[in-house]
Amino acid sequence: MTKPLAILILCTGNSARSILAEALINKYGGKRFKAYSAGSHPVGKVNPVAVELLSAYGHPMDLLRSKSWDEFTLPDAPSIDAVITVCDNAASEVCPVWPGNPAKAHWGMEDPAAFKGSFHEKLSLFEKVYRELERHVERLIALPPDKLSPDALQKSLKEIGK
Repeated sequence: MTKPLAILILCTGNSARSILAEALINKYGGKRFKAYSAGSHPVGKVNPVAVELLSAYGHPMDLLRSKSWDEFTLPDAPSIDAVITVCDNAASEVCPVWPGNPAKAHWGMEDPAAFKGSFHEKLSLFEKVYRELERHVERLIALPPDKLSPDALQKSLKEIGK
């Protein structure tokens, strides 16, 4: 058994989209994938609507937390194979230099945490973003091993994000 492909999902606040993607990859990626999430300016807590949605779909919540991407530059941080940004702000920011030169891609998503409305309206938008991320994750986990090699991974991730 080879080690799982480690994917770091980035967003600015690390409270919604990146958390949803982390949960989806870890639930459906089996032993082939391990996801982490972080933010350039984390808000410090997971959005309550994201918590509600993920709980409703049976995602484990015990390891999900809003954290800084600085954690993944420390010497004891996990080795990252791919970095995916899910918000336009994080995609345009200057990211830290990740050890090992991981593949990079952008999967732009609408920010449900920024939406102003009733709880049910917010939940509906979170559900829409969740489903979009789920489609991306399904394509990711369906990739054959030859599409996960370092040279092919970046191309594969970018194609998924289109």
